[in-house]
Amino acid sequence: MRLTNKIALITGAGSGLGKAAAELFAAEGAAIAVADIDSIAAQRVAAQITAGGGRAIAVRADVSSEADVEQMVATTIDQLGVPDVLYNNAGTVGKSDFLANMSADTFDRVIAVNLRGVFLGMKYTLPHMAGRNCGAVINQSSAAGLVGIRGSAAYCASKSGVIALTRVAALEYARYNIRVNCICPGLIDTPMAQELRAGELDPNSAETMRRISPFGRMGTPEEIAKAALFLASDDSSYATGATFVIDGGWTVP
Repeated sequence: MRLTNKIALITGAGSGLGKAAAELFAAEGAAIAVADIDSIAAQRVAAQITAGGGRAIAVRADVSSEADVEQMVATTIDQLGVPDVLYNNAGTVGKSDFLANMSADTFDRVIAVNLRGVFLGMKYTLPHMAGRNCGAVINQSSAAGLVGIRGSAAYCASKSGVIALTRVAALEYARYNIRVNCICPGLIDTPMAQELRAGELDPNSAETMRRISPFGRMGTPEEIAKAALFLASDDSSYATGATFVIDGGWTVP
């Protein structure tokens, strides 16, 4: 198993991509801190992992809140130990609308969760990793951080920012043997994908499927989790500051 005796803190792990990663990481031997704003969902995932013979705790956290993130990391360390892996996965789409019609509150909330949340996760975890001179950080960006999508100004801006944060953190913390990478998923079959229906990307549209991937389908959470497992494990020991695009060919020129 590739994550034996490792500890992984995964945000947004109560559903979708985070849940798939939590389950896969646990199957590969890691103890999991299942963090989510939905405490019931987090408890459900942690219980499933425990019932399967793994080790997991549930932590309620709004990643846009500095106090919540600080406590999330402290709880993980107290109950499991210093994370070997931090997967900043939590995210939100926000209400789709053209830029001039988008409310400032909508813009601010998407930035707070998707970008500030990644910043805070690293801010409170990296010092502990540095103290152990090892660690792997995975930040969830998106293909939307590489291309424009009508109606998604806040989402695209936040995900582009995640790529930039990843590169800076990789440069700053390589001296501590910490690797920082990000994943850019395409359209993945999760509850969040359904939130895009009001915007340019309707996941129920055959035309959308043809446009976003030569495969003509959405990706699965498990396909992204496998990429995250590679970045969490020693298999990616020479990868840092990199953007891993797992989008079914959406961003191919």
